[in-house]
Amino acid sequence: MIITIANQKGGVGKTTTAINLAAALALKGVRTLLVDLDPQCNTTMSFVDQHTLARSMYEVMVEHVPITEVIVPTQVANLDLAPARIALAKLETSMVGELDAHFRLKDRIQEVIPKYEYIIVDTPPTLGLITVNAMVACTHLLIPIQSSYFALEGTDDLLETMEKIKVRANPDLQILGVLITLHDKRTVLARDIHAQITQVFGDKVFRTAVTRSVRLEESPAYRASIFEHAPQSSGAIEYYALCEEVMERV
Repeated sequence: MIITIANQKGGVGKTTTAINLAAALALKGVRTLLVDLDPQCNTTMSFVDQHTLARSMYEVMVEHVPITEVIVPTQVANLDLAPARIALAKLETSMVGELDAHFRLKDRIQEVIPKYEYIIVDTPPTLGLITVNAMVACTHLLIPIQSSYFALEGTDDLLETMEKIKVRANPDLQILGVLITLHDKRTVLARDIHAQITQVFGDKVFRTAVTRSVRLEESPAYRASIFEHAPQSSGAIEYYALCEEVMERV
């Protein structure tokens, strides 16, 4: 299963979800690859020191370097990382006019698909060529939506892009689910927003909602997933529950 985590809004918990969903799958003994396609490289920095990396997904996408040559192990058993570097910010201009531009990731990851049961792809907060590549390559789309007043803003564009991709580039693409993040169930506003999101997406909304958590915000600074940093925290419990829901659905 190849799961792309996407939403063009920033600050909705895409990277946090990518890191911790991948770590939860690995903890269950599932061979997992985490692909970082975000030029901000936060997923990569959560596991490795960027200065030790000679190559990244930029070289895979642009210079035809085999993905097997950039994949590095993480400190989490069963979890490997295909890292990003800031060079990814140049990817769109580097690939302008290329006939296979939208299919580059799909072509590159074919050789590692037999090795992993799950591939999780983190994307930048845009609907540009990088995110489109991730949606063309994946089997499922996971959409994190922040529990805030403007929660649903922009989701129409994301769903429209998905429908266009389904027409020709990836007919089998489907929404795995919608994850409500940064949720504060104590407030009336948060409960109202949860109801709004459920009204739009119905049973696609995961039962698990990820609450606002200091521990979740801290963990990348320690180069650790929430399961290593604070295994008894609400964030660890919620992402483990999300992992179980994901495995149920696919």
